[in-house]
Amino acid sequence: MEANGVNGQLELTGNKIIIKRKGMMAKMSQGLKGDKEILIKQISSIQIKKAGALTNGYIQFSFSGGKENKGGLFDATKDENTIMFNKKQMPDFEKLKLAIEEKIDQLSNTSSINVGQIDVADQIKKLAELRDSGIITEDEFNGKKKQLLGI
Repeated sequence: MEANGVNGQLELTGNKIIIKRKGMMAKMSQGLKGDKEILIKQISSIQIKKAGALTNGYIQFSFSGGKENKGGLFDATKDENTIMFNKKQMPDFEKLKLAIEEKIDQLSNTSSINVGQIDVADQIKKLAELRDSGIITEDEFNGKKKQLLGI
């Protein structure tokens, strides 16, 4: 999924976004920078300012360790984590923002499920050690194991 803006392009691919700088306006505002890849799981916030009749809008990404400009539209033109867009291009960026937010939600749900599974597995392993050392009986082990697994 990709959106073309005034000073660059935004691409969502797999579990990362790519900010590309192609075109004259991109070179004027950002210089000769290469593509910038940001992993979805690193994004802490997405700010979007809608384009108006006379002004461009922008989409800006914040992430741990990043230095985004916080001064509004004019500072956003210089920020390497921001892409400017006009009113005609805005719907593509709004769709892309929603798709990125869905990916963030999917990744956070997956990681919380994995953490829960690890906790249960660790608890069963500890119970097995208690059983093997004679602190709890086989019946106590099996009962607690079924409780942890929800059986």
